[in-house]
Amino acid sequence: MTTKTIVIGIMPQEKIRERMRSIARGEYKPKPGEPQVWFASMRSVAEVLSDENRALLKVIQETKPVSISELARATGRAPGNLSRTLKTMARYGIVELRKEKRTVRPVAKATEFRIIAA
Repeated sequence: MTTKTIVIGIMPQEKIRERMRSIARGEYKPKPGEPQVWFASMRSVAEVLSDENRALLKVIQETKPVSISELARATGRAPGNLSRTLKTMARYGIVELRKEKRTVRPVAKATEFRIIAA
């Protein structure tokens, strides 16, 4: 399965807010190839896309777990810790957490990233 590459941008939080406001006001339209996900610092990118978390994305993509519990068993990680990690990644649009019946199924939106530091 081919995966989408997510383009990540890094710039100060205030600049990210300004950009969002100008998009909301219709003053700016993002161009194709521009970052879809923004971080305020290289440190925050490094935390969210750590080696361990990128390995986790690969496991999600390859095993397609039906629940966080199944993913926890596959990775040997504690469900609570895993859930927090997945929620953080979902906030950035890197993972989708699909509610299905009484479970939440994690779906990797990408396993490859291109980082642009502004």
